Amino acid sequence: MRRRLILGNWKMHKTVSEAEATVQDLLDRMKDYRGPYEWGIAPPFTAISALRTLREGTSMLLGAQNCHPEPQGAFTGEISVTMLQDLGVDFVIVGHSERRHIFGEDDAFIARKVRAVLDHGMTPVLCIGERLEEREQGHTEAVVKHQLLGSLAHVSPEEIPRVVLAYEPVWAIGTGKTATPETAQEVHAFIRTVLRDLGADAEEVTILYGGSVKPENVTNLTRMPDIDGALVGGASLQSQSFAHIINAAFPNA
Repeated sequence: MRRRLILGNWKMHKTVSEAEATVQDLLDRMKDYRGPYEWGIAPPFTAISALRTLREGTSMLLGAQNCHPEPQGAFTGEISVTMLQDLGVDFVIVGHSERRHIFGEDDAFIARKVRAVLDHGMTPVLCIGERLEEREQGHTEAVVKHQLLGSLAHVSPEEIPRVVLAYEPVWAIGTGKTATPETAQEVHAFIRTVLRDLGADAEEVTILYGGSVKPENVTNLTRMPDIDGALVGGASLQSQSFAHIINAAFPNA
């Protein structure tokens, strides 16, 4: 059975003390959770060490929002996979649309990150998704396939199930707009077709949906057969709403 995951991406929010307070409240809310979903938070780099201590003995996964593919070097301002491994990070988000479109990261660079995260024993959460103009022009499948093939260039078919994918239509991130469950399901099913063509066991690959996920829409999204959870942005910043999302995710997925 595929992993079911609800992951929060805090982006550039929260000081260390704010992060600790939020996670402590979240852990209190989730202490009795026995559902099928694993769950975790990707805080800013500055809060990872503090949250590592706080989450000890709990089921919370700890993630990072980005990494550099090299283990060390003259890369001012970057954080290496080795550093993240040393901090006990479980997963690393790579290829987020903000990294692609604001910071200019291309598929080749993202592919190196995916490889490095795998090689250091962590789970890459690879984000893919189209912009609004690409969707309106009917290019969704072409864009998603191009990003997928390019970003998995250094991963063998046998290794692909170790990568968590996150379909995040760029037009739905932080806009309040959400792809309908049926629209998201179509893209998720298409992604599995691409994975099969690569020779991977597509039924073993976890594919999340991201893009304005809220307590009000997560149940219908996760009811879809190919949607295995969510990568949550703004709604993960408040412990109450994030706990609600985890508990509201379709329990028989």
